[in-house]
Amino acid sequence: MADIQKFTTPVFRGSFVNVFSPQSVDGGEPKYGLSAIWEPEKFGPKDKERWKAIKGALNDEAKRAFKKGIKDLPANYKKGLRNGNEKPDVDGYGDGKMFASLTSKMRPGIVDLTGSAISPEDGNADELYYGAYYQATVTVYSYNNKNKGESLGLYNLRKVKDGPRLDLRTNAAEDFADDSELDDGWLDEDEGDLDDGPDGDGDDDGWD
Repeated sequence: MADIQKFTTPVFRGSFVNVFSPQSVDGGEPKYGLSAIWEPEKFGPKDKERWKAIKGALNDEAKRAFKKGIKDLPANYKKGLRNGNEKPDVDGYGDGKMFASLTSKMRPGIVDLTGSAISPEDGNADELYYGAYYQATVTVYSYNNKNKGESLGLYNLRKVKDGPRLDLRTNAAEDFADDSELDDGWLDEDEGDLDDGPDGDGDDDGWD
């Protein structure tokens, strides 16, 4: 079996993060994965090298599988990397962004910057969310069936740092931190009176 060539991605913002349980898209085979969103203009030297290597591998695979460079593939072929303008109304995408779906049939290994595991079994799965920043190890592959093109297969994932959430979820403890005081009635041991309105007759509709 030939050695699989893996690449480390530039740092990206994660969206549609689903790496702990596989999900099916449009009735397809369930997979683990996430969407990686890059902003190439902000790449530093190392990320520029990583980006160049992945784009070069996609071009090489296009020549091998389809006998054409990636820029010469027909418009209906998937090219692995997509322009953020394709999703102008989705938070995190848009002008100046590139994105790709990173997927795998196998659950990826996930670590933080110290190399410590992140998983439900380790009790810290909530550290992964839409909007945090990650790196991944990926491989380039092509497919030629009902659909044609190239994709990036996901191997492992590393969380780099936190970022503003893209899914509008908020922290429950923080939501109640500034308004946590309860009326005395809710703290009484006898809960029978709590079903009645303020006058005790159960009729108060809140509009008087």
